Amino acid sequence: MEFNSLDIRYQEFKRGLRGYAVEEVRAYLAQLADYVAELVEEKQRLELRVAELEESLQAHRQNEEELKRAVVAAERIARDVKQQAAREAELIVKEAQSLKEQTLREAVEHVKRVQRDLDVLHRERDMFKEQFRALLEGYLKSLENIGD
Repeated sequence: MEFNSLDIRYQEFKRGLRGYAVEEVRAYLAQLADYVAELVEEKQRLELRVAELEESLQAHRQNEEELKRAVVAAERIARDVKQQAAREAELIVKEAQSLKEQTLREAVEHVKRVQRDLDVLHRERDMFKEQFRALLEGYLKSLENIGD
């Protein structure tokens, strides 16, 4: 049997010689006491459950805060890693540019050396041709002089 405030407030008892029927009142009060005891137990269970849920909620909030801090830290680390990678990429590009320029200078210098060597060889060839022509002309004159 369930009780509500109106049932309790307006409950009527039969009257006996000395007033209300004592057994009926006692029985009603016993039922009411049992019901109130159940309500008190239920209230205690609910209060315990609320406390557990609040504790769980607090733990979840702490976890959420830790996750937020972890996300912020991860974002900061990611940003730092990106910046470091950009700096390293810039350094690599500068080094590659410097290496390219050095290689180009060395190649130009090598071409100049080869050109100078080639010029020297051309002059030596021309000089050899002139000397050989002069020698042949000298032999030719000697042969002409011998034949005369």
